[in-house]
Amino acid sequence: MHRPSARPTFAGLAAVLLTGLPALAVSSVTPARAAAPACSAPLAPARSVTGVPWAQRRYAPERLIPLATGAGVTVAVIDSGVDRRHPQLRGRVLDGADFLDPGGDGTRDCAGHGTGVASIIAAASVDGVAFHGLAPRARILPVRVSEQQVVEGRESGRTVGAADFARAIRWAVDHDADVLNLSVVLYADNPAVREAVSYAVRRDVVVVAAAGNLHDSGDPRPYPAAYDGVLGVGAISPDGTRAAFSQTGSYVDLVAPGSDVLMTAPEQGHHRAEGTSYATPFVAATAALVRQYRPELSATEVARRIVGTTDPAPGDGRGGYGAGVLNPYRAVTETGAAATAGARGTAALPADRPDPALLAQRARRAAARDRALLVAGVTGAAVAAAMLLTLVLPRGAGRGWRPAGPA
Repeated sequence: MHRPSARPTFAGLAAVLLTGLPALAVSSVTPARAAAPACSAPLAPARSVTGVPWAQRRYAPERLIPLATGAGVTVAVIDSGVDRRHPQLRGRVLDGADFLDPGGDGTRDCAGHGTGVASIIAAASVDGVAFHGLAPRARILPVRVSEQQVVEGRESGRTVGAADFARAIRWAVDHDADVLNLSVVLYADNPAVREAVSYAVRRDVVVVAAAGNLHDSGDPRPYPAAYDGVLGVGAISPDGTRAAFSQTGSYVDLVAPGSDVLMTAPEQGHHRAEGTSYATPFVAATAALVRQYRPELSATEVARRIVGTTDPAPGDGRGGYGAGVLNPYRAVTETGAAATAGARGTAALPADRPDPALLAQRARRAAARDRALLVAGVTGAAVAAAMLLTLVLPRGAGRGWRPAGPA
């Protein structure tokens, strides 16, 4: 869910409300490939930003790159679509699905919201731009469910109904998503959506959802964040305190940067925006890092690890911080009791019999991670060998290949 930033005029995805939504027809769970309509009001290209964003200074992701980059992990961004044309997203975005306009592959973004969310997760480093994603080698699976925008405080644009939103979740799970990023909020409990989220949790998928931006309106209960087994994410400002709009309640498991957040704009450039929408992908990216670094962990264990390694919240920690402030480095590297503290709802999941489809899915994921590790290992060995030859050959030739000790 999005709140437009006070900096530039920016239209982002609004909350998906289940009351009074039109039920848009989807021909099947896997939309047919046909020509999708163009955006009615495409967003204007934005300028590139070269400065280091505050969230990146806080998390120093370069410390994580030698350990984990999200390689081999698929994060589904169920949102307004993801524009793969941006230079920092090229090669990171898979063919997905479009539940708003059947025929698309999820890579058309008329709102800019999903593209920004995806970039916080997986944007690549490019020359002249300091910003990059927290898990820059993760794969993005785009699932388009809305083009709704907020312009000057007013919502406009289309969004799918609850049944199709539930189908979109199931589609992402069935297409090998390891993590679901749900930066949309529904302010009504819907059985189809609840069961779709439960399906994702049973299938060993980490589900991360925005806690909502309506603190000033009494903190209405947000879904899917309020469902058991889901990591509900609130937002903090650059000073580390809870953002004024970020909702408070038992559904907040932790908080992450969500104010004045830098992200890519569709096609090119960058913009800043705020909302728990943009705190959510920091947690989803951390889940991708942990799933790569510790592939033996289940989704429940990954969620517990992320919650158990948070930093203490400012002051007494009350008022919408959940367990504390996200710390990706600790989530990846820390061991011991703190790393296994329970997240809300995850400990109560039923211990079902092993599902053959789940076992097959885990095997595919393990094979993909093994391939990613093999490629990384071969590349590292080649680089090391080249460096060794660069150092040894000149020195060896200069001394006639004598030992390096005293003459």
